[in-house]
Amino acid sequence: PESISLKKEDSSIVIESSREDKHGKSLYGTMGALVRNYIKGVSVGFTKNLELIGVGYRAQVKGQKMTLNLGYSHPIEYALPKEITATMDGNTKISLLSCNKQLLGQVASELRAFRPPEPYKGKGVKYSDEHIVRKAGKAGKGGKK
Repeated sequence: PESISLKKEDSSIVIESSREDKHGKSLYGTMGALVRNYIKGVSVGFTKNLELIGVGYRAQVKGQKMTLNLGYSHPIEYALPKEITATMDGNTKISLLSCNKQLLGQVASELRAFRPPEPYKGKGVKYSDEHIVRKAGKAGKGGKK
């Protein structure tokens, strides 16, 4: 935004805001977070881990193309952006690596959306640190009369 300016001084980046109202402060904080994420992404990188839970659910990575078998009648082909690197640990654990935190989260969310975890058996694509709240199955009435 025009109210925010970035300046390089020695080995640091200085963010300045010309607005002192609530909107100006929120933009100042947002720009600070974005710059910190860019620096961390280039120096360390970001990782998202996904797990496939279900009988026959598996994935394969070949270059920038991912093939997912998630119980549908056809395999799902997903083209990864060039900034994302995917590695597999077995057939059911996917690690996504990138320097762009926003793009990494978007790709992980799109992969999860192909088969979100369901609450009864927990089958689907989930984040490795995600906890699925499970529901009880049918409660029978005790037999026929």
